[in-house]
Amino acid sequence: MTEQTSNQSSGTTWFVGASFGHTDDQSARFLEEGIWEISSPSQKEQALVRSMRPGERIAIKAAYVRKHGLPFDNRQQTVSVMGIKATGVITENPQDGERVKVQWQPAEGVREWYFYTYRPTIWRVVPGEWNADALIEFAFNGKPQDIERFRNAPYWKDRFGTLFQWADFYEAIAEKLLAYATNRVPLIQGIHQIAQRVQGLGYLQDKFPDGSSGPLQDICPFTVMGTFNRGMTDANRKLIAAELAKLLGVTVPVPATFEGIPVLNNQRSWFFRYADKRGAGDIDALWRVFAAAQALVEDDGPGTRDEFIKAYDAATQVWGVAWNLSTGLYWAAPWEFPTLDSQSRHYIQKRLGVPITTLAPQAPCDAATYLQLADDLRTRFAEEDYPVHSFPELSLASWQFKDATPAPQEDEVTPDMPHEDAGEELAAEVVQSQAPIVPYSLADITRDGCFMSEPELEQLLDRLRTKKNLILQGPPGTGKTWLAKRLAFALMGQKDESKVRAVQFHPNLSYEDFVRGWRPTGEGKLTLADGVFMEAIKAAKKEPAAKFVVVIEEINRGNPAQVFGELLTLLEAGKRTPSEALELCYPDADGVRRPVHIPENLHVIGTMNIADRSLALVDLALRRRFAFVGLEPRLGPAWRNWVVSACGVDEALASDIERRMAELNEQIAADARLGKQFRIGHSYVTPVHRLDAGSTRRWFQQVVDTEIGPLLEEYWFDSPEEARQATARLLQGW
Repeated sequence: MTEQTSNQSSGTTWFVGASFGHTDDQSARFLEEGIWEISSPSQKEQALVRSMRPGERIAIKAAYVRKHGLPFDNRQQTVSVMGIKATGVITENPQDGERVKVQWQPAEGVREWYFYTYRPTIWRVVPGEWNADALIEFAFNGKPQDIERFRNAPYWKDRFGTLFQWADFYEAIAEKLLAYATNRVPLIQGIHQIAQRVQGLGYLQDKFPDGSSGPLQDICPFTVMGTFNRGMTDANRKLIAAELAKLLGVTVPVPATFEGIPVLNNQRSWFFRYADKRGAGDIDALWRVFAAAQALVEDDGPGTRDEFIKAYDAATQVWGVAWNLSTGLYWAAPWEFPTLDSQSRHYIQKRLGVPITTLAPQAPCDAATYLQLADDLRTRFAEEDYPVHSFPELSLASWQFKDATPAPQEDEVTPDMPHEDAGEELAAEVVQSQAPIVPYSLADITRDGCFMSEPELEQLLDRLRTKKNLILQGPPGTGKTWLAKRLAFALMGQKDESKVRAVQFHPNLSYEDFVRGWRPTGEGKLTLADGVFMEAIKAAKKEPAAKFVVVIEEINRGNPAQVFGELLTLLEAGKRTPSEALELCYPDADGVRRPVHIPENLHVIGTMNIADRSLALVDLALRRRFAFVGLEPRLGPAWRNWVVSACGVDEALASDIERRMAELNEQIAADARLGKQFRIGHSYVTPVHRLDAGSTRRWFQQVVDTEIGPLLEEYWFDSPEEARQATARLLQGW
């Protein structure tokens, strides 16, 4: 086997830009000369180029964003796009850190890939994750992209979902503000007119060099957006936001909620100083970085990135800006820029384990560090098991995050400090408001798309309250995991992700993973560390008035008696007291053995797929400690109404799909080799997102071809013809 063949089979691929020396696209020259090169690379880029090996595949890319003209319904959201211009194989690397020789294969036009993209010039992609595998197949083997899978993945689902709908409004405000970059007079005049009608804008009064004071005569875009992002009631935020939208000509509706949005300290709500001490170019510098950020969102090329870096670093020199600038950028483009307020920095470093490098202890990070952090986080967001999957989710999670060392509140101005004094002594950092409490009830479960009646749900919730432990069992696709989390929220009375821990059991899961055991450290040593369940126990003990839930998916895939250990006994509702406490197999980290009990406010919800042939019977000891509830496929009026109204499924076709699925489930239930537990649940035929008009048939065909059909082949593995006929009947006449 040749070196080239070996390296190609290893799978490492490279996606590279073609703007050589920050000039025009050099793709044609690269193809003609049989090379790829980069001008003035950084040390990191040099190292990447030197690591390219002959035989590895390489593609020329162009990364950009688009809002219109997409081959799918993007709900008016900006979508990341990567155009593949050419592909080839590396033939030689001279090890100069700047170029490689390539045998190019020109593409017939630019092929566009969506969602999973990377903006920097060099992107090393290694197979193994589904999204990376899909990209490689698309670029080098011509396989079409499964757009629906990407759109429904956690990272992009946030963006196209319902939780952070405020982002559309904020982006629209930012877009309209750009028009005032060089002529702010109408803007500031309009804001003062709003101040005459609406309370809460009286702070827009300046102090001038001659000692007089009066209405602010100039303003930066971040301070404008700060008018409705301060410590005030949601009602007043909406009122000011609506007035500003009217002034700017924004037609996107004012948000109903503001989850995951940091707000300004009321004592320091400007991004610049009073006029008597303000630098002549301070406000202009803030407008420049604002415009540069908007340009970077539209086109992340070397030139726009360099311009942003210059503008960002200049803006952080404006007195009082510091970390606040990142929050202003987050308001303007929440899917593209992270907020680095103190709470978010704390979460990023403590929970995500990502360091944030600064030039000095009290100084913010520079622009290059900020962009690299954003790029690194975006890459991790695409991982399904990563704690967060977008910058808005990160911001929200950061406030909900609690650990032993609370986030420092640097430079926070005390409420009784006069504004002018505060301005002299401190550059008050943006502080994040408490995450809103979102009430959640059984009615909300129904509104979210549950097809069970409220009395049925009430019975489930009652069993969870009294038994403390509940297992949802049923055929595949009956929404067990989906319902488990919503039952947890209904139990708590609010949607609080910080009080819900989720874990999946599998045959290799051990007591050491789940409860406590030895874990390696970065220094090559072992240390005792708590697992998910012990962490939940400790959290519940700290807040006895709150309710906590551990959701265990596929609870019968592991060995519950082994995984829970001595805590299996303590799961019983009658043994949730200190008097029943037991010592664990392992002591605490300090070597002391302290008895442990499971507090009453900690509940466990497990899910179990009883159709899985690989599973053993559930331990009888576990059965005594859990209430078991069976879930059924719910294909009826509630399902039809939901998929038609919320998912855009054609009404006539919805009834037809229901009939076909009912006939299939009858066949499965009547088969002595299978039975009722193998029926196919409603989740398979419930779209995650609203379908485009006229796409119901195509969507159902895809579901049958890629999900139901393979499942039937597994059911009737010894009778493939039977599986084929059942699949064919689902699509007969379609």
